Amino acid sequence: MRRPRTALAMSLAAATAVLDETTLAALRRVCDLAPGPALDDLTTPRARKVLRDTEVLVTGWGCPPLDAAALAAAPQLRAVVHTGGSVRGHVTEECWARGIEVASAAAANALPVAEYTVAMILLSGKKVLERAREYRSSRRVEDWLATPPGIGNFDRTVGILSASMIGRRVIELLRPYSFRILLHDPFVTSRETAALGAEAVDLDQLFTRSDVVSVHTPLLPSTRGLVDRALIASMRPDAVLINTARGAILDQDALAEATAAGRIRAVLDVTEPEVLPADHPLWEHDNVLITPHLAGSQGSEWRRLADTAVAEVARWAAGRGFAHPVPREGLGRIA
Repeated sequence: MRRPRTALAMSLAAATAVLDETTLAALRRVCDLAPGPALDDLTTPRARKVLRDTEVLVTGWGCPPLDAAALAAAPQLRAVVHTGGSVRGHVTEECWARGIEVASAAAANALPVAEYTVAMILLSGKKVLERAREYRSSRRVEDWLATPPGIGNFDRTVGILSASMIGRRVIELLRPYSFRILLHDPFVTSRETAALGAEAVDLDQLFTRSDVVSVHTPLLPSTRGLVDRALIASMRPDAVLINTARGAILDQDALAEATAAGRIRAVLDVTEPEVLPADHPLWEHDNVLITPHLAGSQGSEWRRLADTAVAEVARWAAGRGFAHPVPREGLGRIA
């Protein structure tokens, strides 16, 4: 196996978090890794020197755009391996035009997001957070035989918006449970949906029929504001809206009104803006759980991203191609 000249390009914070010494040692075993810290600026004299003979660039969060100027400084560059999910922030049209191969750890990053989603579906079915809050206040056990029939996780309907990588993992992880799964994705056929174990429905049906709607569509011009006031208004009473995708996909004003009225519940790991203003009403609603964009890989889960990147570099060096390539075609439908 040849040892391609490889460099790191990402923020120094990302490099420290994701690439520990064990990972770096593994990477050095499969490539000739440029010495020194990761490149967080591709215009410096050191960056130009490193890029001059770099064949593979291992990128991460905070990688500068690989624009025409950066690529001109990297005439030998043939592959980019991203330790995160989306490559939109740094892989440019110039990369595709030059035929640079791209791989991403998006599949590895999808798993913790899917796990978070499934956990929230199960917790919301039992109303765990709300009932725990009430229990803490009352300090007495409720009459469990008087539990309303709407509480529980048997025979609920879960709607998945988009068969993205994360959406598919959620469907996969939900298989052991007694849920009906609905899926809306205009790019997936009914036969493909059935093979996933779901029922294909239109967007309106997804919201009117589901006890839980989980949003997994990427933010694109066509999906900005996709979950609008009408769709939110059509949701079943006490239904749950989960968003781990991007905040701008939802009409947050409409959501705030619906949750203020106590009509639906929401779990938001993302918002628009990323941190809502301190006086935003969604902060104050007991039926809204807002988490700080933590569903994706964090802590121990970064090792999974790093391991994926090392494996991809090894495959590429051995001439076996990437296991997780990012195709130029279809970029308009992925995050």
